[in-house]
Amino acid sequence: MRLIRQLLSSVLGAMILVSALVWAVDPASAHDAAESTSPAPGATVSTPPEQVSITFNRNPLVLGSQILVTDAAGNNWADGNVEIVDNTASQKLKPGAPAGVFTVAWRVVSSDSHPIEGNFSFTATAGGAGSTAAPAVPTLTTPQPGATATPAPVPNAAEPFPWSLVIFVGTAVGILVALALMAKRRLTRGGEGSDGGDVGGKG
Repeated sequence: MRLIRQLLSSVLGAMILVSALVWAVDPASAHDAAESTSPAPGATVSTPPEQVSITFNRNPLVLGSQILVTDAAGNNWADGNVEIVDNTASQKLKPGAPAGVFTVAWRVVSSDSHPIEGNFSFTATAGGAGSTAAPAVPTLTTPQPGATATPAPVPNAAEPFPWSLVIFVGTAVGILVALALMAKRRLTRGGEGSDGGDVGGKG
């Protein structure tokens, strides 16, 4: 009975250890992800905004961050460097942007030092102050000014397989197997000792 209680205690301790390791590793295995953007993906605005922004679930790093805002002609209207305040990355736009569809392509370094990227688009129905460029000609793939395009989800960076979690679980399973084998050997030896004692008594 004592050996059984020791085995149960060891198994319980190993299960607690595995649960603690899983709890500690699982949050760290997920990278940062974009939660929202301004303007929203597929939104229609009256004029090009003064800036665009992406909000993440954690605080990204400033180093290596880049946001491009291009019009239908491929001109980049980003002005200056990316500004990051807490978990929001913002990019100012040059004045005088034309009407039409704008594509925002962003790339930042997440809080765990892994680069993540994505893109979204929005439409401005009129050009900004001082704009001289003609609006983009609508095509089959370009929403007409004033029409709201179907929102597209902001892509998240692919998350790598959590090998560290597999290693922790495998180690815990190995510990359980070793404890079971040790308990079995002790029970076997105990049984052999009892049989030897009985034979000696009969003699």
